[in-house]
Amino acid sequence: MRDDVRTPFDNRVEAGRMLGARLAALHLASPVVLALPRGGVPVALEVARALDAPLDLLLVRKIGVPWQPELAVAAVMDGAEPVVVVERHIQAETGVKQEYIEQRAKEELAEIERRRRTYLADRAPVPVAGRTAIVVDDGIATGTTMRAALKGLRRRNPARLVLAVPVAPPDTINELRQEVDDVVCLAQPSFFGAIGYFYRDFHQLSDDEVITLMRQAPLAASTATP
Repeated sequence: MRDDVRTPFDNRVEAGRMLGARLAALHLASPVVLALPRGGVPVALEVARALDAPLDLLLVRKIGVPWQPELAVAAVMDGAEPVVVVERHIQAETGVKQEYIEQRAKEELAEIERRRRTYLADRAPVPVAGRTAIVVDDGIATGTTMRAALKGLRRRNPARLVLAVPVAPPDTINELRQEVDDVVCLAQPSFFGAIGYFYRDFHQLSDDEVITLMRQAPLAASTATP
């Protein structure tokens, strides 16, 4: 689903409220909202509030090309069986070795574990089996990280998988549609550039901000039922 709202958004909170309103209109059954930290957390919290749904995290890390770290050659998601998604065309074009990807995956899994302890402490994961799982980020560029998240989440057997973001390029959204049951994207500009172009305030969130936001999540989901 596409709305093509006017951008830039004031901040992630405004984008989350707009996204939440669009999702609420769908009357999704038994929703659970899953955020990609850090930037996806304030967006997802507003979505969870709009849906009166529980909020959890999907912890995924990008593996960049050694000499161009912002260019993702792969991404890894934690879990009982970690999921590594490799962008084969990027690997072929850059000549990045598989051994490098495997080593970096191990390192990023260690960082994922650190973040899980930091953000969630001993909080148990929210069950998604048989529910509508809504995956939220503040935007998508190439989609490598999101693809890993969606593939990993499928293994947890949600009844319905929904991708929800404020902004992403049309080609990326089209590629990700095969991973989900539904897509809600408020804006799909033909000229993309970077996610930050579509926000007036796009500051990098700190760990402390994420912790504070996640502590608000149970209040937003107090009446949610499995």
